[in-house]
Amino acid sequence: MDTEEHIDLWFYRPLGFMWSKLFACLGVHPNAVTIASIILGMAGGVLLYFGARPLLWLNYLGIFLIIWANTYDSADGQLARLTKQYSRIGRILDGMSGDLWFFTFYIALVLRELHFGDHLAGDFFAQHPWVIWTMAILAGLSHIKQAASADYYRQFHLYFLKGEEGSELDSTAQLDEAYRQLPWKGNFFKKLTMLVYRGYTAQQEALTPHMQQLRRALVECFGPTPSQTFRNDFRAASLPMMKYTNMLSFNTRTIAMFISVIIQIPWLYFMFELVVLNIMLVYMITCHERFCQRFVQDLNNGNYA
Repeated sequence: MDTEEHIDLWFYRPLGFMWSKLFACLGVHPNAVTIASIILGMAGGVLLYFGARPLLWLNYLGIFLIIWANTYDSADGQLARLTKQYSRIGRILDGMSGDLWFFTFYIALVLRELHFGDHLAGDFFAQHPWVIWTMAILAGLSHIKQAASADYYRQFHLYFLKGEEGSELDSTAQLDEAYRQLPWKGNFFKKLTMLVYRGYTAQQEALTPHMQQLRRALVECFGPTPSQTFRNDFRAASLPMMKYTNMLSFNTRTIAMFISVIIQIPWLYFMFELVVLNIMLVYMITCHERFCQRFVQDLNNGNYA
């Protein structure tokens, strides 16, 4: 309840649970569900390209496929927990699925704008294609930072709320050790995805220096398990930030994208990511780093001894 968005609680989670029960009965592996979600999401993204009026119905079909893909994205994690088939490779695949979806979305929206135009910008982007490509690239880079930060803050919150078993919080040190122990022979794909995921985690850590100081200070002060008093205090400080982690994840941005497609002004979605979501990201990081710094000072002063 702390970290889930209302749309997920009322719509995606229940549907995902129904899928997970069905897949469990059929013996489907969670990673197969993740791959199916990737295929559905990318297919839906391709259908967002069509901007000619006789083919606009394909946009609605694409939106339906994207929503369907997200129900599978909700199902794979529930299925993994239900069947006790959780693995780090599954989490890596799950994270990659969203990146592949949005890569397809960006390409489709750019090509749509170049080939069909819109009633607001007219032929501006067709005459200056570098502008829309630049907007898309910057929006994509922003999306990577936004999604990575949102996921990291959510997992950090869950770590204090539910402990290690209820969180998927990783560190580069843990990943480096697991990477070293895994031989390349017979594990090429797994080793490669771990390398990519290590870079993803390193990016998360680079954006959160005070959080990393807090993690080190907690180990020095408490060992592997922080005190309940500290956990309660951290949760109280972190909880207001969870609404921003939700907005920077999937639902808010896809709703904005669906609206831009339906009103046939696709470049507005790129502006939404570049302006609105980046402002939200900066605010979230600033607030989170500030109270992490305060907790480090409290720990150093012995306030939780």
